Amino acid sequence: MQRIDTSQSDAAEQLAALRQKLSPAGDVVSEAGKKKTIEVFGEPLSPQQTVERICGDVQSRGLEAVLEYTAKLDGADITAATLRVSPEELAAAHLAAEPGFLETIRRIRASVLRFQQAILHSDVTVDVPEGGTLTQRYLPLERVGICVPGGAAAYPSTVLMTTVPAQAAGVEQLAVVAPPTPFGSYNQDLLATCHELGISEVYRVGGAQAVAALAYGVEGLPKVDKIVGPGNLFVALAKKLVFGEVDIDSIAGPSEVVVIADGSTRPDFVVADLIAQAEHAPGSSLLITWSESLVDQVVVELDKQLADLDRGDLARQSLEQFGALILVRDRDEAAELANELATEHLHLACEDASDLLGAIRHAGAIFVGPYSPVALGDYAAGPSHVLPTGATARFASGLSSNDFLRSGSVIEFNQEGLEAVADDILLMANKEGLSGHARSVAIRTKQEE
Repeated sequence: MQRIDTSQSDAAEQLAALRQKLSPAGDVVSEAGKKKTIEVFGEPLSPQQTVERICGDVQSRGLEAVLEYTAKLDGADITAATLRVSPEELAAAHLAAEPGFLETIRRIRASVLRFQQAILHSDVTVDVPEGGTLTQRYLPLERVGICVPGGAAAYPSTVLMTTVPAQAAGVEQLAVVAPPTPFGSYNQDLLATCHELGISEVYRVGGAQAVAALAYGVEGLPKVDKIVGPGNLFVALAKKLVFGEVDIDSIAGPSEVVVIADGSTRPDFVVADLIAQAEHAPGSSLLITWSESLVDQVVVELDKQLADLDRGDLARQSLEQFGALILVRDRDEAAELANELATEHLHLACEDASDLLGAIRHAGAIFVGPYSPVALGDYAAGPSHVLPTGATARFASGLSSNDFLRSGSVIEFNQEGLEAVADDILLMANKEGLSGHARSVAIRTKQEE
């Protein structure tokens, strides 16, 4: 892993370069991906150009384009009849699932639902003293599309962390899209999870073509109001492109973690946390510490743990490309740097971690203490694991039940209430030269304009 000492003059440049690699603008595409682009389009398009081409085709040609790109990019022969996973397939996957797996899904669902319902906004009504009421009303979205990855691993957890918050909000129509792969919409655990959660719409399509199908609607897959869920660079760029046609949760990049630790922190804990994000491959794993001895211990421990993991080689590559061990002066500089990075996951693993929490303003999710690893939030705690990445935690929030609500105001005044504010309305309307606005109030209050 790269070592960065903040006392060095080029430390800021080193950090900026590291983060840029994993941003949506970083164009992190494998060599195989680049070759596939040339094979499909006949020219070396950038990821942005590729997404524009795919989404434009789906918008103009509909299902035909979706099936065509699924065949060319995923190598899957999907037809109009097999695009949607049948109820029988969902039920069969559920019936064949291990009882222990389904019990785990139920326990996690209960935990997530409990938290998401607890934080859910409810209507607020304020009385107007002179006569009337002002209400902020919250209504669930009608139809939501959920992207579930399925390239390198299966993610039933993503189904839980997206659909359960939506269900807590009261969304009735949920459409899950997952690529037609053994880890995607052909994965039996994923299908069993959907069935257990009452999800009946599951479609065998992924990538930018899935986002476009959800946004524009195609034959057999009606348009949605919002698209949520993680994905690769092409999914992120497609969501960015269709925003405005539909709402989206975020433009997420690869997973990332920052661990703040000191001499009291167990190095094996630190290494386990760094590897947990790196095995997403790509994933960004940064250690911030003011203990030089911890850095040395972490280097030794990394080799031990990587040798024992199934995805150890992938994690090692990710750590070498996107990881760093950052030595700072003290706790204050650690907090300052963490706020600047505004990471997806921030693990406060140092002594008196709860005290440091007050200095942190920018992070997607914060994990406090040695027994709160990021995997706790990924799988079971309650908040969604769909979180802002690439420093967007400075202004963006993690997905929650409230993101599936649309709020609107309801204004109801009686005559006395309107008369109490009429003079102010008339003055402002006339100042702005909007005499029609003024008349609409004056005519009701018998006042001259």
